[in-house]
Amino acid sequence: MRWLFLTLTLVLTLPDAARAQEKVDLELILMADVSGSVNREEFLLQRIGYARALRNPRVVSAIRNGQLGRIAISYVEWSGHFHKSVIVPWTVVSTAADVEKISQTLETHPREIYGGGTAVGSAILYGAQSIMANSFEGTRKVVDLSGDGPDKDGMPAAVGRDQAVAQGITVNGLPILGDFPGLDVFFLDHVIGGPGAFSIPARDYKDFQSAILTKLIREIAGRSDPDAPQAAEGILPAAPYLPVK
Repeated sequence: MRWLFLTLTLVLTLPDAARAQEKVDLELILMADVSGSVNREEFLLQRIGYARALRNPRVVSAIRNGQLGRIAISYVEWSGHFHKSVIVPWTVVSTAADVEKISQTLETHPREIYGGGTAVGSAILYGAQSIMANSFEGTRKVVDLSGDGPDKDGMPAAVGRDQAVAQGITVNGLPILGDFPGLDVFFLDHVIGGPGAFSIPARDYKDFQSAILTKLIREIAGRSDPDAPQAAEGILPAAPYLPVK
């Protein structure tokens, strides 16, 4: 019952948006971890990593090569269960100029969350509900979650993941290993799920830009990479997670 209450709380705190059903190739929400473990330098590396990756001509090319040639993107920062900050609201992207506006926002918008636990499951569910409440209809729907630690707050990651997948949404992961060398295993077992779900780890925040670029291109293009770690049949069993020390 506790998790049902948390789920209802998340749904009620999302904007009540009427779906105008504008067609896009992809609905992509980028959920970025800004919990208490993310210091100022790491926060900036993450923001700059996303901004530069989005600007990459290969990303714009992947968008333009879609059937409709446009996607919808939102960028949200999260930490604890009740801590979410929408930095980029749902925006249609089809040109380099559209991408540039988002990149500039990421580079200039001040940090709004400075602490809180790490509520992975709550962040996944928030992303899924935001997708379902927006005014777009994508051929594919993806929650892209990056994080530098396992669950410390809110509902378990696998619970949020399973509820997202049940709505036809794919959850992809980008674990930032750093203090948790086994975090990639946690993401494989508890975070990713849905059609074609995959996870691309970054060794640390300095490796983040390269990882997110690879991840964005693959998500936007909708291509499968058999060599990338991914969920079998959409969801992997939620095995107990033991951090590597």
